[in-house]
Amino acid sequence: MIYMVNSFSSVQELSIFRTQFILVHSCKFRERIRCDFVFLQEKDSSEDYNVACILTLPSHQRKGYGKLLIEFSYELSKIEGKTGSPEKPLSDLGLLSYRSYWSQAVLEVLLAQTDPVSIQEISQLTSMTTEDVISTMQHLGLVKYYKGQNCLCLTPEIIESHTKSMAKRRVRIDPKHLRWTPIDWSKRGNW
Repeated sequence: MIYMVNSFSSVQELSIFRTQFILVHSCKFRERIRCDFVFLQEKDSSEDYNVACILTLPSHQRKGYGKLLIEFSYELSKIEGKTGSPEKPLSDLGLLSYRSYWSQAVLEVLLAQTDPVSIQEISQLTSMTTEDVISTMQHLGLVKYYKGQNCLCLTPEIIESHTKSMAKRRVRIDPKHLRWTPIDWSKRGNW
């Protein structure tokens, strides 16, 4: 279960986080607090960023926490009913992590559909921006030009690769267990 702290009382000793535009999300697993990673989100992003910073401590890398935090940011965006993207520019490792997550998210939606689906619908289902959806499809080589129009082509190799990568994901966010109410920052008073 993930618990979040939407105030600065828990991080007053960390002067770097005293700015008003950062939310600090802390996690608690099996009734004890773990400090394996950090997730920071802007309170009111003019650029529609759904995450400002993700940090996984070196001793806990390669355990799926980075992708878990990316998934967490998109699940929060789904609750808010908006699309988002990470703050740019991404680091090299950040780009690899996001591309991996985006690929899995887009392919999950495409494989679950029985009817044709638009890029806008994929964007709404994943909370990814349309730009991120398009760049992911291009990165995966899904977009093909056929008889004068663009179409998506899912090959058996892409489906098999997706199935293998999803089998490796050990930790996932279950949206049914998220307890969070978005804050309407337009109604904020003087901080």
